[in-house]
Amino acid sequence: MKGSATLPAVLPDLSEETESKIEEIPPYKVILLDDNVTTMEFVVRILIQLFGKDLDTAQRLMIEVHTQGAAHVATLSKEQAELKQEQVHAAARAEGFPFRCVIEPA
Repeated sequence: MKGSATLPAVLPDLSEETESKIEEIPPYKVILLDDNVTTMEFVVRILIQLFGKDLDTAQRLMIEVHTQGAAHVATLSKEQAELKQEQVHAAARAEGFPFRCVIEPA
């Protein structure tokens, strides 16, 4: 075909240096925080809809948030953790709750 670029026969291997840089990117924890306004039902719904938890796990994590003040609910890449944080805050705002979550390096 005219004008098409040719690909190299063999793709270069990733060097060990590149692989170690990839491994050094830290995962982030998503931590839900308790408050005195947000309903338990909302927290369970967030855990199921946004984090893909089953009902039993969602209820256990909601109780942990309620009794301990916070619960680690997911470990994700920084970008995914930031997205989940934004989604949680947007859902809470939409329903008038002050519910918050934080992210931190794992």
